[in-house]
Amino acid sequence: MKELIEAIKSELGDSRSGLPEDLFLFISQLTPMINVDLLIRNELGETLLTWREDGFYGPGWHVPGGIIRFKEKASDRIRAVADKELGAQVTHGEHPLRVTEMMNPNRDVRGHFISLLYSCSLSSDPSAQLRVKRNSVKNGEWDWFSRCPENMIHQHRVYSDLIGI
Repeated sequence: MKELIEAIKSELGDSRSGLPEDLFLFISQLTPMINVDLLIRNELGETLLTWREDGFYGPGWHVPGGIIRFKEKASDRIRAVADKELGAQVTHGEHPLRVTEMMNPNRDVRGHFISLLYSCSLSSDPSAQLRVKRNSVKNGEWDWFSRCPENMIHQHRVYSDLIGI
């Protein structure tokens, strides 16, 4: 076993920038992943959600978020998520608003998360190019919601009390 681990480590390089997809999916079967979720509200009390369409959780609306990398501060992942998913900058509270264990009993790959929900405020506008066009919604687009949408991904319904029912 040691030889296999050493072989993987020698191929890997610096894991701080992320892992190759196959290795990440394998590790997600061995241990819970820790992620940040960004609760972003506007002056009207609406919550910013993004559309997710993938083989694990989508299609559906979800709170923007991302998995913390090795030796990455939660605050750095929050900024990276805001930039990648929204094309925006945010400020956030010092401590998570909520810590939630999310588990899918029917799936091992990406099936167990510890989610740190942070209250965030936009310090720049999200990318207008990523805003939902009213006729259709595409993976990665965002929009504002005054209440939890019907097609919210199941795992993020734990936040419905904060989004609005």
